[in-house]
Amino acid sequence: MVDDDQLLARSARDPAAFGVFYERHERLVLGFFMRRLGDAELAADLAAETFAAALVSARRYRGGGAPASAWLLGIARNVLASSARRARVEDRARRRLRMEPLALDDELIERIERIGGDERAEALLARLTPDQSDAVRARVLDEEDYAGIASRLRCSQSVVRQRVSRGLATLRRIQEEEAT
Repeated sequence: MVDDDQLLARSARDPAAFGVFYERHERLVLGFFMRRLGDAELAADLAAETFAAALVSARRYRGGGAPASAWLLGIARNVLASSARRARVEDRARRRLRMEPLALDDELIERIERIGGDERAEALLARLTPDQSDAVRARVLDEEDYAGIASRLRCSQSVVRQRVSRGLATLRRIQEEEAT
């Protein structure tokens, strides 16, 4: 299987390579936006902007450090921050690539809402320490790998594993207490 670094390196001359990268990470990016915004249409727009920006900057990507998913989530965070500052969706990269805006039908909106719309999960995560909540959200909900989380949180993978483990143990304990 071709890894993400190779796909990004080939994407400038092989659009299908970026298509594979997109398919691998679409759920991650949509989930990231849904959990933060709770709005399927806005999440889809920002995800499209994120992938357009990733395609534009793919030739500058240098792998070998953090995984490509961490790089992509960094772009997503920047897109979200930029959108929040301007109170609208930025679509410069999409226009630059002459991409049509994403047309959303009811089925697609429902699928996006299912990805990140679990209020119960958010309520449970709020009961953890911030460090544990961030680690569990990144690993379980956003499906990031430990190396990417560690790089983003600026700590070791073992610290991230410990936070995830303790956070999940606390969540199990909470659910068991509520069930009795």
